[in-house]
Amino acid sequence: MNPYYPLVAERAAHRCEYYHAPELIFNVPFEVDHIIPISKGGSDDPSNLALSCRACNLRKSNLVTAVDPTTEKSTPLFNPRQNEWLDHFQPQHESPFRLIGKTEIGRATIEQLRMNAPLQLVARSQWIMLGIFP
Repeated sequence: MNPYYPLVAERAAHRCEYYHAPELIFNVPFEVDHIIPISKGGSDDPSNLALSCRACNLRKSNLVTAVDPTTEKSTPLFNPRQNEWLDHFQPQHESPFRLIGKTEIGRATIEQLRMNAPLQLVARSQWIMLGIFP
């Protein structure tokens, strides 16, 4: 396990800092993500670390930008140390339980991390019914 996991998980309230998935329903701990990857000059400083579910970590990979599908411009991905989640994302609380991007950052992040993939929508609907999302 990543030595920074306890610090990062507690700070994130055991929730994926990108998708807001609750860690408590998974059978494995979430991963520690480098917001700015080491390959792009990032560091292991806690200010550059975020708790990430496996799906978000894999889809983010070493990216720091993605294309906003509305403007078609390259846009920074959501940065949990600099951005407030509710400023960029609007969850729908009725079917189809999509996340709506309120900003270029939100839309680009939703698209890159596939936060509205069919399986994600099913999971989110269950989390909402259980009262553990967002």
